[in-house]
This record gives sequence, C-alpha cells and structure tokens, in this order.
Amino acid sequence: MIDRKMSREQFETQRKEVLQSWPTGAEVDFDAAIALQRSIPKEKNFAHAMIQAEKDGRTLLQPRAGVALVDEHIRLLKYLETEGEADLLPTTIDAYTRQNRYTEAAKGIEKSQAAGTSLLNGFPAVNHGVAECRRVTEAVSKPVQVRHGTPDARLLAEITLAAGFTAFEGGGISYNIPYAKNVPLRSSIQYWKYVDRLVGLYEEAGVRINREPFGPLTGTLVPPCVSHAVAILEGLLALEQGVVSLTLGYGQCGNLIQDVAAIISLRNLAKAYFSEAGFENVELTTVFHQWMGGFPEDEAKAFGVISWGSVAGRLAGATKIIVKSPHEAMGIPTKEANAQGLRTSRQIVNMLSDQGMLDSQAVQREVALIERETRAILEGAFALSSGRDPEEAAVRAFEAGIIDVPFAPSNQNQGKILPMRDNEGYVRIFKAGALPLPQDVLDFHRERLEARARAEGRTVSLRMVTDDIYAIGKGRLVGRPQ
Repeated sequence: MIDRKMSREQFETQRKEVLQSWPTGAEVDFDAAIALQRSIPKEKNFAHAMIQAEKDGRTLLQPRAGVALVDEHIRLLKYLETEGEADLLPTTIDAYTRQNRYTEAAKGIEKSQAAGTSLLNGFPAVNHGVAECRRVTEAVSKPVQVRHGTPDARLLAEITLAAGFTAFEGGGISYNIPYAKNVPLRSSIQYWKYVDRLVGLYEEAGVRINREPFGPLTGTLVPPCVSHAVAILEGLLALEQGVVSLTLGYGQCGNLIQDVAAIISLRNLAKAYFSEAGFENVELTTVFHQWMGGFPEDEAKAFGVISWGSVAGRLAGATKIIVKSPHEAMGIPTKEANAQGLRTSRQIVNMLSDQGMLDSQAVQREVALIERETRAILEGAFALSSGRDPEEAAVRAFEAGIIDVPFAPSNQNQGKILPMRDNEGYVRIFKAGALPLPQDVLDFHRERLEARARAEGRTVSLRMVTDDIYAIGKGRLVGRPQ
C-alpha cells in the first residue's frame, strides 16, 4: 500500500493559515477538542451508532435541519429527537458559510436576531464559533452530524469537531462538482484531504469521527454506476488520510429493484476496492437518501414519496435513511413537517424490520450490472493514474469525461451523459459521453429505452428526459406523454 497520508508538518503549516482565516478559528484548541470528544458518551458518538446499527441490522433515521440562531437551532434539534423520533441529528450549514462568505453570514445572523427568526437557510457554524457550537452538541441526547455542501470545508471542520460534533459530511468531488461552477477539482480534493487528515488525527488520539461523502451528487437521475464511482474514490481518499468510520451513500432513483441493488452493489464494491487498496479495518456503513428531485405540492402525495423512499432504504438494508419532509416542494420545512416526515419513515421502517432485505433474481441481475458498470468506470479512471492514485484518477477521469455527472454546474465536468428512465422506471443511459462502458452494456441500455419509446408511441429523445425530471412531482415515476 502506497502511503499518501499528509505529513504532520504539511498539515500544521496549512492549519495556521486555516485557523487565521476568520476570527473564530482562534477558538480551536486541539488538545481541548480531544478532551471534549473523549468525554462524549458512546451513545452520542455518530460512528458508534452507525456501526452498531450495521451489526444489528437496523436502519436509523436522520433528517436535514438547520437555522441561523443557536437557541432556535437547539429547539429545532430537540424537537426532532423527541417529536420526530430521529435516531441521528443534523446541523445543516447555511449557503454563505458553504461558500466561505462569513461576512455575509454575519449579516444574516444580525438580521435574524433583529427579526427573531432565521433568515438564513442553515446554521452558520463558523461565525458562531466553538463555544456556541458546543452548546448545540451538549443540548441534545443523540449524535449530531455536520451537513453542508462546501468545496473548502477546512475551517468548518476544525470548529465543529472541536465543538463536539462526531460526524462530518462531504468530499472533494461530491461537494464540488454538484455545488460549484469554477472550483478546480484538484483544489477541492486537496482541501478535503486536510479535512480527512484532521479526522485521522482525532483517530490517532483515540477519537472516532464518522465521515460521509455525499452520495446523491446532483440528485437528478444519476445512474448508480456514476455515483458509486465517485463514492469509492472519495472513500479511498478519506481512508488514505486515516479515516476509519466511513459511510457511503446513494440517492433514490425510484425503481425499487434498482434502488435495492444500488445499495447492495455499493457495499460489495466498496469492500472489494478498499481491501484491494490495503484497508481491511474500515467501519463501512451505508446511507440511502430519499428522493432528491421535485416533490408533489400536495402533502398527502408527498408522504407517498417519503414512504416509498423508506421502503426502498429499509429493504436495501441501508444503515441509515436521510428523511425528507412533506414541505419539499415549498422550501425549508417547519419543524413540525420535518417531524412528520420522520414519523412516517419510522412507521414504514418498523413495519419492515422483520422482513429482511429484498432479494430476487431481478435484484441480483441489477447488482451484477451496476457492479460491472462501476468497475469499468473506476478501472478507466485508474488507468489514467500511476499507482492507482485516487486523486490523480479522479482529476484525470473528469478531464477525460470517464466520470461525468449529469446536470452538474461545474466546469470541471464534461456534462455529456444523458440519463432517462426505461419503461419500468430504471434509470438508464441515453447518451454515454466518454463513459468507458462495454458495448453490450450500452446496447442493453439503448434497447430498454427503445422499448419504452415503443410503448409510448414516440422516439427516444431529450423530451423523455425532461418528462422524467418532473414526473414524480406530477404523481408518476416515468414521465409519460400527456
């Protein structure tokens, strides 16, 4: 195994710059942070909760949530853990902080204080600093994770981990390509190497921090092989820096067989690639994200979408499900709506808890297909690097279009692949761009799409893609012609 771990000297040199980039960085004291993390009860440690659920065959539930002011955010999280029955809690970071625009975030806090309610779309953790963030983690009884969307999350990670958060979401690919336009991929990967090395230093001090790359990417008809390839590369990058607790994710596509097969294949592929790279002691868990696309405005119909996601996540054996609310079509949900989504998911997961995973010949066929596709993409990426370096593989693969995320805003992404649903709602690939998929696999995708076109009395075209994007919001899975 090639040692690509950032040296302590390199890390500390960079750390000085990171902590000096905003005044609250001065509050970070690593020794005090280690002492705080060691004092946290096991039941409030995210990594412990995840690996225990994996061993027990349980599926945990976690919402998204975050508001501008500390006291309001604490009330929100306490409501979700009591009235919402959440197993795991989030702290979703505001859009200004995600772009390192801390001055604007400060103004948002001031305006929120004046208004008496949040005027930001999340929690500005960097501005609040270590002491105020610590109030959040100490106020609740469940493990808390930082969720965001930040290409450069170095200062955010320093402050929140020092404040007692025990999980940190994101990665140098998944929090760049779907979220930013002009950030060089090599730069964001380097920023996230710092985050993972920081987590590795906590690990060396006896503190386990969970890391979770963002699986859904753009969340819009992303073929499982594409998101799996990104997840495994980000997983390797994290493990190289000393991460042990790793959660890989996938965003629901909507066809039950494909969604179940996606989680099974993700787990299989990750274990194989991590073992091949020499990482045998990984605490590997999975997360299933309920539908990330457009929701129906009608709350009753929205609950149907939430329930379907819960069924898929549980039958796939995912370690946790990220739960949506019935207000998805209307913007940021109230705490009551967020809790309703959690309770709906809880009912479904509980009802399925004794039924095991969905296993059938159809699932196994789809697992085999996804694994073959993902391996083709990853091997194509690694062929561009020396020593199977995941950083070099990722950068060169995106440059060549070997990895290509549909509908992503980044100029680091070719944007040449085009997915759409087949007649049974599976997400297939209409235009493959430079994805290195075998010809028989491409032929299979085309045949399935042609079968749908014949059933609908039209030709395979871009219109089918746009119909599919809006279909669930209109009450269907496949975007049929009107």
